[in-house]
Amino acid sequence: MTYVIKGNTGDWEVVLGLEVHAQVTSNAKLFSGAATAFGAEPNEQVSLVDAAMPGMLPVINKECVRQAVRTGLAMDCAINLKSVFARKNYFYADLPQGYQISQYELPIVGEGTITIDLEDGSTKEIGVERLHLEQDAGKSIHDQHPTKSFIDLNRSGVALMEIVSKPDMRSPEEAGAYITKLRSILRYIGACDGNMQEGSMRADVNVSVRRPGDEFGTRCEIKNVNSIRFVKQAIEYEAARQVEVLEDGGEIVQETRLFDPGKGETRSMRSKEDAHDYRYFPDPDLLPLVVEQAFVDEMKTTLPELPDVKKNRLMQDFGLKAYDAGVLVAEKETAAYYEKVVATADPKLAANWVISELFGRLNKAGKDITESPVTPENLASLIGLISDNTISGKIAKDVFDEMFETGKDAKDIVEEKGLKQITDTGAIEAIVDDIIANNPGQVEQYRGGKTGLIGWFVGQVMKATQGKANPGAVNQILKAKLDG
Repeated sequence: MTYVIKGNTGDWEVVLGLEVHAQVTSNAKLFSGAATAFGAEPNEQVSLVDAAMPGMLPVINKECVRQAVRTGLAMDCAINLKSVFARKNYFYADLPQGYQISQYELPIVGEGTITIDLEDGSTKEIGVERLHLEQDAGKSIHDQHPTKSFIDLNRSGVALMEIVSKPDMRSPEEAGAYITKLRSILRYIGACDGNMQEGSMRADVNVSVRRPGDEFGTRCEIKNVNSIRFVKQAIEYEAARQVEVLEDGGEIVQETRLFDPGKGETRSMRSKEDAHDYRYFPDPDLLPLVVEQAFVDEMKTTLPELPDVKKNRLMQDFGLKAYDAGVLVAEKETAAYYEKVVATADPKLAANWVISELFGRLNKAGKDITESPVTPENLASLIGLISDNTISGKIAKDVFDEMFETGKDAKDIVEEKGLKQITDTGAIEAIVDDIIANNPGQVEQYRGGKTGLIGWFVGQVMKATQGKANPGAVNQILKAKLDG
């Protein structure tokens, strides 16, 4: 899918790279035992290490290392058996140490690949440059007092995995697909909950533009974007802004920018620092992190079936289209739900009902699939009633509405309301004869060449049977009698 910006002087191409910060699923912080629960009161979860009290020394959290290695393996990345923590020096009011402990030259995870799924059913491989562990900063609060700012250090020291892509994306859609797939992988393996609205995942988006095939242009980094929709909007705005600047004869300045969702625009935050501005050096309080190959091998055995593997299996075993299979495996809970349905139901019908009917009602109700009032077993039961012609597809939608409302089983609803499909051709013939006899004008028009009227006749039969007549039988009988 080609994304081209049409400028006044010709076409432009956008070049995108993402740095995603994913909070590691861990009960304690990266270098202290302080808790990490979301929603705690300000400064309830701060140890002396997090507050940078003099003499406090960091101690690495093994669980965070474990999750970083598992994530690297799930992205098919190289695992570095030796990595080094470094001090990244910069001042922020909510960073008590005056530096962030991060990894620089020797990260724990090296290069790998993520395969993204695009809307047209195609796929594309996006390179992963590295994954490194680092500690988060605290939070400055500026709206609680007219003249003072407050500091909440609950997030200070929380473990983050910074996952850096190569500049391989060429459209907002590809960037959205990349974050979607990355979040899916992280949730499958339980390394991060992926809740962008809670700050567990956020993206720094590097945007530049160039003439197709030219060298990369100067990039700007859009900082801390916290939803996939905003990432796409920010890219569209920023790319268009850069094209306008260049076509007016200006130059792009390397800088960090913020995205304002309210105005839908980016604005300058600060000039972009280079690595030398941070004066990195190995943290003298932390020894190099060394992991054994046996530990890496052990972590590999803890990985579940990953989204791409599951997608291919659903396509192969159930004959699903790539797009449908991709939708079903995007969240592991959805995949688990679907696999319970197909244990006893037709796979393609099940895919259609989950993707179209169930997702539609869940979205409208503001629920996710784990909150579905319709159990997988009940949906399978409904699909069974369609497959054996007990009810029509139209009646099934009405039954499904009641199932969603009440949580009842499909068979019980069909029995209670007498919704079984009329398949008796004699009974259908009698109704068809009656409708033909009472509507001579429409019959004459049909036989005069207006054959599209057969839809009107079908509607009359369905109305007379309250939608219970078998549509196939109705069409067959109607056509025979009208043509005859």
